[in-house]
Amino acid sequence: MSAAESIPHQRAHAVHILYSDHHDWLFGWLRRKLGCAHNAADVAHDTFLRIIASRDALLGVEQPRAWLTTTARRLIIDRARRQALEQAYLAEMALLADSLPFAPAPDETLMALEALAQIGAALQGISAKAREAFLLHYLDQQTHAAIAAHLGVSVRMVQKYLVQALLACRARCAAMAE
Repeated sequence: MSAAESIPHQRAHAVHILYSDHHDWLFGWLRRKLGCAHNAADVAHDTFLRIIASRDALLGVEQPRAWLTTTARRLIIDRARRQALEQAYLAEMALLADSLPFAPAPDETLMALEALAQIGAALQGISAKAREAFLLHYLDQQTHAAIAAHLGVSVRMVQKYLVQALLACRARCAAMAE
């Protein structure tokens, strides 16, 4: 076996060791933190998937439990954001249900929730001011001038923030298409 062929084998072995040595501990930690064995199992699974998917996985990890808990905490935050977004969308749909001539089909609702989750994920990668400008403009329908006054920046800077946000959304869509 050549050196190039042994790298994936070494990586798989390292993941196996990490999993066998720490999965039960991580599951117990998550079960205590989340109070639900099912959610703990899901997050533990997602934690190892994220680690496997990372390019630099297992290179010089000195504290695997710290790495696992950091990854798991980030996944818990992502789940909470998705749930909050979903709840806000469902609450808004409930308010609009009386005024709409028709109710959206469940698949349309799911598509909208997935799109909102992707937008939310894309916006996490930009600055807080750019994110706020995007939300004020596209959700609250505020003008560039009103946003500039609210953020204490120039109208030109608001335009730059909006471009940043739209480019982040575009990049997220392109990454999802691959």
